[in-house]
Amino acid sequence: MVLGKVKSLAISFDCLNDSNVPVYSSGDTVSGRVSLEVTGEIRVKSLKIHARGHAKVRWTESRNAGSNTAYTQNYTEEVEYFNHKDILIGQERDDDNSEEGLHTIHSGRHEYAFSFELPQTPLATSFEGKHGSVRYWVKAELHRPWLLPVKLKKEFTVFEHIDINTPSLLSPQAGTKEKTLCCWFCTSGPISLSAKIERKGYTPGESIQIFAEIENCSSRVVVPKAAIYQTQAFYAKGKMKEVKQLVANLRGESLSSGKTETWNGKQLKIPPVSPSILDCSIIRVEYSLMVYVDIPGAMDLFLNLPLVIGTIPLHPFGSRTSSVSSQCSMNMNWLGLTLPERPEAPPSYADVVTEEQRQSSLAPLGACDDFERVLPGPLFAYIQEFRFLPPPLYSEIDPNPDQPTDDRPSCPSR
Repeated sequence: MVLGKVKSLAISFDCLNDSNVPVYSSGDTVSGRVSLEVTGEIRVKSLKIHARGHAKVRWTESRNAGSNTAYTQNYTEEVEYFNHKDILIGQERDDDNSEEGLHTIHSGRHEYAFSFELPQTPLATSFEGKHGSVRYWVKAELHRPWLLPVKLKKEFTVFEHIDINTPSLLSPQAGTKEKTLCCWFCTSGPISLSAKIERKGYTPGESIQIFAEIENCSSRVVVPKAAIYQTQAFYAKGKMKEVKQLVANLRGESLSSGKTETWNGKQLKIPPVSPSILDCSIIRVEYSLMVYVDIPGAMDLFLNLPLVIGTIPLHPFGSRTSSVSSQCSMNMNWLGLTLPERPEAPPSYADVVTEEQRQSSLAPLGACDDFERVLPGPLFAYIQEFRFLPPPLYSEIDPNPDQPTDDRPSCPSR
């Protein structure tokens, strides 16, 4: 008998989006298929899948323990988000090389479906950094007697969504700083910097509008600039390792002594970058906008404005308004409500109040006696008379329009 061979082993995901890229979030169901193609007939003990998600950091530092002694200190830490195992063919057995209970797979292509749910708790967004990563993957293992297992691992992406349409991320960010340059016993004027951005939260592909004012009262020529920085922070064994990377930048015009420059919405576009990671205990990814003044021969004057890069973009106010208006219009049509072209006149006083009711209402009341004790006689009588007068007749045309008079005060000339 000639044993068959494994021609290929593949993993495919049932994607939830139109781009056919496996992207998921916490609480989603990850499903797919393990495809096995064989030539001839093979006998299999089991076909397993192992799905796992975890964050891991690792770096080393050199230490000196004396004049001639040095050693390396390793820093590692790991957080596991889920660990799922399933058997698609066969079962777990202690005797790896037993011939009993084997499954026969015939020549051809075969597919085996798998499915599992991601935890409902928040997951860290997939990330690859210099000293750590957040990874999610599915591994397939084909076990046969007397042979090494065939293994294949395939990663998928998890986004922990950040909605920038929240009050904290829609609030403006602003700051002001000033610096005075000194050279020996001479002191020049200050350099001042004020900057503001419309909000804290953005998504990749958006442009940040920068509003800034730079005033140069020093004797040097300075250059205003702006840059977006990504800061990666890794934590292990009570230590922290930080990596700062430039994401995007722009340069303003050189500013000579006594000059001022104003940025009225100068745009800096955010390139495709990883979203902020704020909920992982061992990895943090944060962003900031640095607006600064490059000063030759001195420390730069800079402002740091925090940013959060999210996954759910801003909902335009106009879209919300039109959506609400459209929904309101649909509801009005559904209810069959229409407004008359001309408003109808209200009922007359005689239709509502009969003469008998009017006369009875003019009768003295006990409560009125109390008012009469408090109010002067003529004033009380006027209130009583006005209270029971019928309302004026309804008319869409004012019978007594305001007429301009000569004694009316005029607007002062400007």
